[in-house]
Amino acid sequence: MAELTCREAVAAAIAQEMRRDPSVVFLGEDIGAAGGVFKTTVGLFEEFGPERVRDTPISEQAIIGAAMGAAMTGLRPIAELMFSDFFAVCWDLVANEIAKSRYMTNGQVFFPLVIRSANGGGARFGAQHSQAIENWAMMIPGLKVVAPSNPADIVGLLAASIRDPDPVVFFEQKSLYGTRGPVPDGEHVDTLGTARMVREGADATIVALAAMVPRAVEAADRLADEGISCQVIDLRTLVPLDTRTILSAVSDTGRLFTVEENPRLCGWGAEISSIVSEECFYDLDGPIVRITTPHIPLPSADNLEDLALPSVERIAETVRVNLG
Repeated sequence: MAELTCREAVAAAIAQEMRRDPSVVFLGEDIGAAGGVFKTTVGLFEEFGPERVRDTPISEQAIIGAAMGAAMTGLRPIAELMFSDFFAVCWDLVANEIAKSRYMTNGQVFFPLVIRSANGGGARFGAQHSQAIENWAMMIPGLKVVAPSNPADIVGLLAASIRDPDPVVFFEQKSLYGTRGPVPDGEHVDTLGTARMVREGADATIVALAAMVPRAVEAADRLADEGISCQVIDLRTLVPLDTRTILSAVSDTGRLFTVEENPRLCGWGAEISSIVSEECFYDLDGPIVRITTPHIPLPSADNLEDLALPSVERIAETVRVNLG
């Protein structure tokens, strides 16, 4: 196995799929010779050239519109939006056109495209460049939503997203770009819609996503020293959602905690809480608890941003108090 950072894993996945399939093209701001503003596309322009790796103007509508047209005419485009906050600029194309056109044409037109974006906080970019918007995308019928937490999942899930016949929104938590982990050698393709148990435990189930996964694991490790045994589930994809793994885990432990970077109101954890309440209410030994960012614009000041985002300490303390 190779050891890659998350930013290296992004480039590795795109290169793997572009070598395999000549219909895969890539477009976005500064993705070519510059190697990406977060250095996630280094080497792609040199290997595949300007026809397949295309720098675009600073226009999210142009990027997504071009990707939509390319997908309609037989290509498999990957479009990069530099920051996920900027989905707001092109939301009409994403939510009203890309997400719905396959349904509205009865399958005559489909959109095998991936929209990648740097998502979430922790990098001190302020309220307009730090939002975690997984719940924005999750609520739109017709979109698949992926948010990996480690390099191996970035490679495998991005490859699966590129091969998928439907539009996929692929969120890369920007504070994870420098983290390193093993990636299988050779072609690596994962399966969308599958969560993963990353830590076993008997007293409680903690469900997390993206950058919250390593924080949840560290919190569970600390709690283990106190005799509290927590399992941690990495959701990996929100749509399709692996309810089977979640419900089975909660039925075993009787307690559920969700750790969400997105603001509390209408976060993905609320949907999971609803599903668990409906499907396995009588297996619960206590109330479901959501650990979230408050419903506020994310501050840019270091100490305030750290206070707003779920921390290892807050996760551990919340579980400790509720199980005590």
